Amino acid sequence: MRREKRQWAKAKALGATLAIGVLITGAALPALNPAGGPAAAASAAVSTTADGASQSYTAKDEIRAEIAPRGSFSATTPEEIKETRSRAAAAAIAAGMPLGSAMDIPLASRIVMPMADGTYSFTDGFGASRPGRSHLGQDFAAPVGTPINAAMKGCVSRSTESYQGYGVTIQIESIVDGQAVSTVYSHMTYGSRAVEVGDCVEEGQYIGDVGSTGYVFGSCLHFEVHINTVAVDPLPWLKKNVS
Repeated sequence: MRREKRQWAKAKALGATLAIGVLITGAALPALNPAGGPAAAASAAVSTTADGASQSYTAKDEIRAEIAPRGSFSATTPEEIKETRSRAAAAAIAAGMPLGSAMDIPLASRIVMPMADGTYSFTDGFGASRPGRSHLGQDFAAPVGTPINAAMKGCVSRSTESYQGYGVTIQIESIVDGQAVSTVYSHMTYGSRAVEVGDCVEEGQYIGDVGSTGYVFGSCLHFEVHINTVAVDPLPWLKKNVS
């Protein structure tokens, strides 16, 4: 009798231990619980909330919106557009490519003199003798600080405080009568450049001041015109085209 009671007590203790183990497993691993558990309930709550919304979305859609790639950014403000254009122009020129490969060169419908009437006098012209070469432009003699203007609508492909013997120089690219025209403005005053590479200008727009930088005697604007990369005499070209 005593032996049977002891065996019954052991059986009850073993059964209780197994029952407690099952409860602990169900609480610690709810995802494995076939009846659902807290994880399934949370999932059901998210699904119900999304289905009941007037404009439904899922958690997945919300995350995608927050991590949209920066590559979709596009310049919209004038400052952003200018910065983007300048960087593209500088990269193209640094790679030895024409400015037109990075931006649209505008058509110049009107041409003006690069300096105001009465502020200059003509000195050395196109073809004048220079050591080892000929003079490729027309000099406009004027006092230091006299304003220089863009001769036509175009975009800046060079703007530097030192360009070989040209000194402070700006170069502008334009399209005139279907031809690529580059105008060069040199010997300008240090620190007077009002435009940078990638900027686009209108005819008559101020771009800097007369100086005496580079290889030059006296102060003047050295002005060049290149048509399809070939230098031409600026004076007759200006007389023919200035409005």
